[in-house]
Amino acid sequence: MYNIKPRTFDFESVTDISKKQLEEHYKLYTGYVTKLNEIWNTPYIPSNYTDSNATYSKMRSLKLGETYSLNGVKLHNLYFENMTGGSNVPYGPLFNAIINQFSTYDNFISYLTNVGLSMRGWVVLTLDLLDNKLHIIGSDAHDTGAVWLSCPILIMDVYEHAYFMDFGTDRKKYISTFIKNINWSILNDRFKKYVSPINYMDMNQRRYRQYNFLNE
Repeated sequence: MYNIKPRTFDFESVTDISKKQLEEHYKLYTGYVTKLNEIWNTPYIPSNYTDSNATYSKMRSLKLGETYSLNGVKLHNLYFENMTGGSNVPYGPLFNAIINQFSTYDNFISYLTNVGLSMRGWVVLTLDLLDNKLHIIGSDAHDTGAVWLSCPILIMDVYEHAYFMDFGTDRKKYISTFIKNINWSILNDRFKKYVSPINYMDMNQRRYRQYNFLNE
């Protein structure tokens, strides 16, 4: 029996985004948790799935709902975590890797912002296992544009529900405010978890090699 619980987050630590906005957003997140439990607790009874078809069927609907709710839970967990708790000054190994790869922090923020203005759902700074480099990925929905075998480090929600109560149509101001609330301690912990104690597979050579923080 699945009984996944919503995580709790320190919304009091967030500046310039109202508690009302955050609490209403959190309600949507808990809804994804509820639906994921419902889907994962649905027993497989063969006689219920005699119509399986890639255009429309019970199984297709179940599987589409599963990935949508599952990614909705995971992305919101990461999003709320990396915008709460303080530690808002950029620093550490991730900051060094960003400077090395994007030339300047301002260039990175410009790129992140423009991706955020261009997508309908999510922006994800990820460390991809294909080349062991940072990439800013955009997606229009929880289950659209997701990248396999890629390690999410920074997650920004750009759905209207994430900001409309406070910022209306001014998404750029919301993005700027979100950036000011980024918890760099969380980001560095994620980054180090992925690259410091373990070796990553070189996907082309099928061998293991250590990721270099500075990409030297």
